[in-house]
Amino acid sequence: MAISKYTEDLSSHIPALHILINLGYKYVTPSDSVKLRDGKKSKVVLEGILEDWLKKNNKIEYRGESCIFSDSNIKKAVEEISNRPFDSLLKDNESIYDLITLGKSFEQNVKGDTKSHSLKYIDWKNIENNVFHVTDEFEVEKRHSNQTRRPDIVLFVNGIPLTVIECKRPDKKGALKEGVSQHLRNQMVEEIPHLFSFSQILMSCC
Repeated sequence: MAISKYTEDLSSHIPALHILINLGYKYVTPSDSVKLRDGKKSKVVLEGILEDWLKKNNKIEYRGESCIFSDSNIKKAVEEISNRPFDSLLKDNESIYDLITLGKSFEQNVKGDTKSHSLKYIDWKNIENNVFHVTDEFEVEKRHSNQTRRPDIVLFVNGIPLTVIECKRPDKKGALKEGVSQHLRNQMVEEIPHLFSFSQILMSCC
């Protein structure tokens, strides 16, 4: 490890992780973050976490009874948000924002009655019902390439990456601007814009 990287880790990266973990974010190792994406670095949603959360936190209310969503609809819900073909950063970000704030309706037969039922990706009314994870060195495959970028820290709500953080040495001139520049570079079409399609908060810290 280069001296500058070593200093960056000790002065910025590791302290930031400790703060987030103390706030309640569960740490996911970089290798586990790949496993939770079905081993595909081109994906950015932790599908294993999202699928479990959707099953536990979505119910269909029918004539005074609660029914669960079918496994096929849960998988469709994961596919809907995780495997979207990239169009453009702005358009995709708006579309994903609508999904996480409004949810999505899926058709299901309940006791012989087929209707569309709304499924939520985040519980906005009861924040404690959501699950929060943090990982570092989050390896994401660039578009049309086997090369990867590794944002320093990524925060997830129910497996959905909503915050990206770049950590810099505090003694380095223009450290915060460098972090912002990395965010801007990584959003370019040939880079990893599919991660930033989900991002609601971007941070640069030193």
